[in-house]
Amino acid sequence: MTTEMTTEKLDELRNELSVKSKNGIDFTLSASIIWLVIAYLWTLNFKAYDRSVLVFIAGAPLLPMALFFSRILKTNWKITNNPLQPLGLWLNFAQLFYFPFLIFTMIKIPEYFIMVYAIITGAHLFPYGWFYKTSWYSIFSGIIAIGALLLGLNLSFKKMYLIALFTSVSLFILTSFLYLDTTKKLKQGKL
Repeated sequence: MTTEMTTEKLDELRNELSVKSKNGIDFTLSASIIWLVIAYLWTLNFKAYDRSVLVFIAGAPLLPMALFFSRILKTNWKITNNPLQPLGLWLNFAQLFYFPFLIFTMIKIPEYFIMVYAIITGAHLFPYGWFYKTSWYSIFSGIIAIGALLLGLNLSFKKMYLIALFTSVSLFILTSFLYLDTTKKLKQGKL
């Protein structure tokens, strides 16, 4: 027996992901905190390469922190009977294929590592706009990626930590809008 996937059914599945997962705010909130730590690390009086290594290490707690926030915020990581649910994990894994460029930057031009990392972070958010049926991810994807580039082109090396601070603030604002989007969908009975 085959089930035809209609646009309405697809939208229903995406809305279910959006509401039950609360648009992934456990991850965006965790990332905003980690980027705040990264901003601090980038102010340390170490070589740019050494700070880059510390930034990689600082990113490691993202998953455990998101799990912690998922319990507090009551988000759902596994939505049974929703065939789109595994796509979220695949979209996140896609970010890993940007990492060779990040490693190249760390080795060859580490002064710009923080800018490249922020651009990758922003860019990888874009498809979540479709996944969660909210434009906020797509909007902030552009804000973070383009904002990081513009800051990187205009800041001195000593002020590159502002890119990480900008990314942290952007992710926190994104989290707020995603929360409001989830609340709106709940009120509209989108689930």
